[in-house]
Amino acid sequence: MSLPDIFHGALRLPVIAAPMFLVSGPELVIACCRAGVAGSLPALNARPASQLDDWLRQVELARDDAESAQKTFAPYGINLILHASNPRLREDVEIVVRHHVPFVITSLGHPGSIVAAVHEYGGLVFADVIHAHHARKAIEAGVDGIIAVAAGAGGHAGVQSPFSLVREIREFWDGCLILGGAISDGYGVRAAEVLGADLAYLGTRFIATAEAHAQSEYKQMLIDARAQDVVYTDAISGANANFLLPSLTAAGYTRESLQPGVGKAVLKDLAEEAKAWRDVWSAGHGVANIHDAPDVATLVERLHHEYLTACATPALRGPGNADDSRQQ
Repeated sequence: MSLPDIFHGALRLPVIAAPMFLVSGPELVIACCRAGVAGSLPALNARPASQLDDWLRQVELARDDAESAQKTFAPYGINLILHASNPRLREDVEIVVRHHVPFVITSLGHPGSIVAAVHEYGGLVFADVIHAHHARKAIEAGVDGIIAVAAGAGGHAGVQSPFSLVREIREFWDGCLILGGAISDGYGVRAAEVLGADLAYLGTRFIATAEAHAQSEYKQMLIDARAQDVVYTDAISGANANFLLPSLTAAGYTRESLQPGVGKAVLKDLAEEAKAWRDVWSAGHGVANIHDAPDVATLVERLHHEYLTACATPALRGPGNADDSRQQ
């Protein structure tokens, strides 16, 4: 495994708080970085693009204040959508380069041109993928890390088991590997490491925090939901993603309209898609372990305790090595 140098000594937990559409803002990023996990946000959450410039200044000021006080401030990143439907990509890349953002997460497209621009100032590029095939293409493009978005992740996600996806990618990639998909506690973070990932990618769990840009009703729905309330559908934007069924039905969708293959082509108008995601709420299978909406500092403290507990748990004994105390 290969954790990039910028993360060494900067993390309390091997975690990146995933960039979440319409949910992640500078407040969430700053709170995560202060608490000791890497924060990130989608460039498209800043509207207009000039707001991204302002948000990055806020994060930089918080980082500078932490450094002045000799406190740790974890690395932060920006997510860029590379699909042709994104008319802001060039402008957002210019802003990212101007601010020397420590790492960039690419989605929905070939990261080749982004790699060159980010590497020029010394930044890192992580490409999110849902198949090993996509991972190979990203590696050929020169990315610094692969984010394996496995089954059960919130938002746009794949259908391959994390056990399978991580192990398949590890067969040909010894660089930084990040795993996302239904991880909501410290035990899941540790499990990701055992599978071979360097970092865990947590999204849904950070929606239910005080600092997230999510409606209170959204956060409460996460708390009330179980895994069975998560629906995988292409009906919202034409690309398969996981959403909360109660929000879908409240928006007028029926179970029939949510069946795979009924979605329209990927939306051309980002404003239209933003409206769709505003009215229906995304979540992953990790909702099964979400029971409150604390501030980020409290959440990370809890995750850290769970992670240490998991690390200290002895490995289960295999066949033929049964614990004698269980036979008495």
